[in-house]
Amino acid sequence: MKHRRGQKTRSPVHIGAVLAWLEANPGLHSAGSILQALGGRRHERRKLLALLADMADRGLLERHKGDRYRLAARKKKVGTLQRHADGYGFVRVEGEEGADVFLPARELDGVMDGDRVAVIAWKDSRGRWEGRLERVLERARTRVVGIFHPGRRSHLVVPVGSDNLAPVEIPRGASRQAQAGQVVVVELTGYPERGRSATGVVAEVLGDADDPQVEVLSTAIRFGLPHRFAAEVLDEAGNVSDRVAEAELAGRRDLRDRPFVTIDGATARDFDDAVQVEQTAEGYLLRVAIADVGHYVREGSALDREARERGTSVYFPGACIPMLPERLSNGICSLNPDEDRLVLVAELIFDKNGAETGSDFYAAMMRSHARLTYSRVQAHLDGDPLELPAAEQLRAMAELASLLLQRRRSAGSLDLDLPEADIVLDLRGRPEAILKSERLFSHRIIEEFMLAANQAVARFLEAKGQTFPWRIHEPPGEDKLLQLQHYLAHFGLGFNLSRDGVRPGDFAPLLEQVDADPALGRLVNQSLLRAMKQARYSADNLGHFGLAMEHYCHFTSPIRRYPDLLVHRALRRLLGLEPKGETRDLEGVCQQASACERRAMEAERDLVHLKKCQYMARHVGEDFEGVVSSVRPFGLFVELERVFVEGLVHVSRIEDDVYYFDEDLQRLVGYNRHTVFQIGDRLKVRVDRVDLEARRIDFVPAE
Repeated sequence: MKHRRGQKTRSPVHIGAVLAWLEANPGLHSAGSILQALGGRRHERRKLLALLADMADRGLLERHKGDRYRLAARKKKVGTLQRHADGYGFVRVEGEEGADVFLPARELDGVMDGDRVAVIAWKDSRGRWEGRLERVLERARTRVVGIFHPGRRSHLVVPVGSDNLAPVEIPRGASRQAQAGQVVVVELTGYPERGRSATGVVAEVLGDADDPQVEVLSTAIRFGLPHRFAAEVLDEAGNVSDRVAEAELAGRRDLRDRPFVTIDGATARDFDDAVQVEQTAEGYLLRVAIADVGHYVREGSALDREARERGTSVYFPGACIPMLPERLSNGICSLNPDEDRLVLVAELIFDKNGAETGSDFYAAMMRSHARLTYSRVQAHLDGDPLELPAAEQLRAMAELASLLLQRRRSAGSLDLDLPEADIVLDLRGRPEAILKSERLFSHRIIEEFMLAANQAVARFLEAKGQTFPWRIHEPPGEDKLLQLQHYLAHFGLGFNLSRDGVRPGDFAPLLEQVDADPALGRLVNQSLLRAMKQARYSADNLGHFGLAMEHYCHFTSPIRRYPDLLVHRALRRLLGLEPKGETRDLEGVCQQASACERRAMEAERDLVHLKKCQYMARHVGEDFEGVVSSVRPFGLFVELERVFVEGLVHVSRIEDDVYYFDEDLQRLVGYNRHTVFQIGDRLKVRVDRVDLEARRIDFVPAE
């Protein structure tokens, strides 16, 4: 082949050529034979030797005596790609937890975050999976939501969120007259390849980026959340009476004279549960009344199909996408004060030590005597009394909850301290403050009562032979625990594992050991959380490791969780309120509900990140005290003390040294000065940059 003068030709000695030739020629080969086969020149031998050595170190090749090489054992794996902002990515392999495959940036041309891909993978010298892209099996998205940026020849839409998507090019005439800075929905007409951008047309203009309603709508579209009720669903909800008729008391116990109360957050609008406690000669009697949603949402109805599709309500700062239309969720199903309501009741009897000695389950009609908030109940317990007859039981509630908490902890239940953000909004829906949510004992009261009811219902339904969704949490894998032991040993911490397998109680001494040390407590809590598997729904009972419970389900929130509604139907069948039968394809329903739960959590987290970014955008250039919350190869995440916000100090911005990542100890270490950054270290940082579109806050060291 002839080349023009000055035109560079690519050397045949490169990684792709070596891999391709060895794939076509299995067996052992010397460097000389590989060079000759590739058509390399003699002066390129040294380059080839260095390349082969590097490929062997990375696990691509096996090196044998006489400097002979062959392809290392490789596997084809399928999974979902997660791109990183720095260009590389990881493939989460289907059916292999913890076996993520690293893909370097050069392998990701034409692939978008979330795409389902096939990769050829091998283990590197440290036993970690690395791979190369074989092909894209399924595109994750046909639409992109982003900010519109007009141009002369064409326009750009910069995707919003932390998905690390590249801008999409919009031809002239395909913008639907979108204005600069508006949020738009783009229908993709071409995917990125060979360095070229993805292309698309504007399908919908949502509105201004700083409009809180647009924020919710764009988040719903990005995460595939159903956010508009179909006409038939609204019509069906409209046919439900907004009042309970006296005739509906038939077959139910009348509990309207019992002093039930609801205890929720100040902004709550749907009330699933009400509680009432009586002190007895033997101990305590607890009644947990849960809205009888199954009375209004019949199996197979339009409301039921919509609830299954949504899976859960989604709660954003100042907004909610409900699982059921508001006529039900905030109306007839909600246990609003001074309104008659239909409920299913778990009545539990406890002795003076908090041990359950009996239970009963039945349908009833009740009336909430007061709508209380966590903060007001806590004030009552702290000495500022509520002048309400229904409040007389609050101290008995606190006593019983303390006993239940003590028994649960003694059984080994894990109680990881994982605070959440409390975002205070102004009248326009803008973030006014970002606070660490306050955890009061009044929260504990409701948590313990709900846990007790969920556990009791699960035991009862199983004893009666009913099928229903279990809420399960499987034990962490042995490899994760060994890694955790190795990591904690460097801090003088550890835990003992039982010979017959890990138990939740194995971690209790560890948590007690760090209870008084905030820095170590943060490190241990985060490390334990990373080692744990995610709780999910299942047709089979595998137990709940985190709660140390053999029987557990979700019963207490049928207004906002579809699995709870299915548990209610199982109980209603036993009570004669529902036709005999069982849920079809229960395992499929459980998998769908688990997926909907994860989708909702990701959407909620994304919008919370946006609100944090909006708040911090007003503080660029200011200094804050913080604590290192996690360490990654690319930098430190620092959680501020005055504002409950986390941001990244990129390793390139720590300029006093060159740092490397110590993977075993999860820390950054300076090559020259040996300065160490690890979880729990205090650090003063300056807000350097806030990227609203990418949901990213960048810090730099202030000292």
